Amino acid sequence: MAKPNQVLAMLIPNGGYVQVGDTYEGITFLECEPITKKQYEDGFAQYDAWKAEQDAVQATAKAALLAQLGITEEQAKLLLS
Repeated sequence: MAKPNQVLAMLIPNGGYVQVGDTYEGITFLECEPITKKQYEDGFAQYDAWKAEQDAVQATAKAALLAQLGITEEQAKLLLS
């Protein structure tokens, strides 16, 4: 289950808000376009699919980079250790 801070990060990725507590009423929109309570509540149902998509994109990019370098993930870990 998504946490309120994760939902807000998905819906407003550039920040610009302050959240006190876990409710919509605890959000103060400072330097961003406000979202509606419905968008916030719907975000909890959307988060898992969004996160899975983000993870898949990152995994594809990682695999492409490793292929371009001609090394395995294990070899990359060795280089970075």
